[in-house]
Amino acid sequence: MKIQIVLQDGRTMRATLDEQAAPLTVAHFGKLIDENFFHGLIFHRVIPGFVIQGGGLDEQMQPKRCDSVRGEFRSNGTDNPLRHTVGALSMARTMFPNSATSQFFICVDDVPHLDGEYAAFGYLDDQPSRDIAISIAMSPTKSVGMYDDVPKTPVVIDRIERV
Repeated sequence: MKIQIVLQDGRTMRATLDEQAAPLTVAHFGKLIDENFFHGLIFHRVIPGFVIQGGGLDEQMQPKRCDSVRGEFRSNGTDNPLRHTVGALSMARTMFPNSATSQFFICVDDVPHLDGEYAAFGYLDDQPSRDIAISIAMSPTKSVGMYDDVPKTPVVIDRIERV
């Protein structure tokens, strides 16, 4: 499945989701896309050399909730071969393996210690898309309540859509 993440400032990241490696995750993410779930949500955690994470909070840092999906990764019994390299999309979760809901992250560097522990489900398609993710990770940050690494200027998702 081909998607694009369109930011409110007009920048667009293009990605391909891998339905063979993570069929439940891609179906879940596709359902959220079709419901316009991500409209107005933010990247609320940005860490240079690691990841940008979003898809669960609005600009007021209020959560938007949805159902969870089974974690498709090796330590949870799924042979998902996708690696957490630059541009990988993966589901965020708590310490519980089946707790991923809508929050996802994009790797801005190779982070092999996440392989087999988180459900990678696709990759950004091109260098311009990876450059956008890396630039987001470089945003100046602040702490807001229980959240650290929050961009001082919100990085708002206008929409995520199938292409």
